[in-house]
Amino acid sequence: MDQNGDLRTLCIDIGGSGVKVIVVDGKGNPLTEKARQETPRPAKTQPILKVIEDLISSQGEFQRISVGFPGVVRNGVVETAVNLHSDWIDFDLQTELSKRLYRPVKVINDADMQGLGAISGNGVELVVTLGTGFGSALFLNGKLVPNLELGHHPFRKGDTYEQQLGRMSLDKVGKKRWNKRLSKAIDALHELFNYDYLYIGGGEAKQVKIDLPPNVKIIPNIYGLLGGIALWEG
Repeated sequence: MDQNGDLRTLCIDIGGSGVKVIVVDGKGNPLTEKARQETPRPAKTQPILKVIEDLISSQGEFQRISVGFPGVVRNGVVETAVNLHSDWIDFDLQTELSKRLYRPVKVINDADMQGLGAISGNGVELVVTLGTGFGSALFLNGKLVPNLELGHHPFRKGDTYEQQLGRMSLDKVGKKRWNKRLSKAIDALHELFNYDYLYIGGGEAKQVKIDLPPNVKIIPNIYGLLGGIALWEG
């Protein structure tokens, strides 16, 4: 436990390019240095689980585990994994990790977990993550609207948000055109959700070079880990 007697939470962020871990206290403050390894290729279940086991060896004591996963997760079971290997489909990640690590585990979509670390809890708040893919999370007065997979919905020119704004697109068209696309996406998302606030996170948020509206904010990627404490609240 931490110095206040609260449980320590190991937060895991499984991404298309990297797997990250950190331990936080009862208020979500980091207690350890973030550790990271590249996501194995092919990104199958067992190699990624092995990476997690390797990473946590440097994290010390913890009593529970929160996991952000890049896909739809229902009751700890993976339903989609577009940017990983197909053997993740129908994989009970929550049960498997609990068996391996002898701790209680909660698994949620990675954008949802990042959103839990970023939102104020007031009004309509939308979170998008720019990385290997395009993640999304929607909150109403702090309550998560589950299983929102906005990245695979049509955006423009017959492409989805992920096809236009994922890392492959950034590498292909360059930062200038990619930022123009992002600006159009921000406008489209505002029309669709009438959000009070939009938070932009993920590994490629650092590439955002456009002037943002007052109600749009870039958030640090570390929120994808720090949001893990919220899974155990309430």
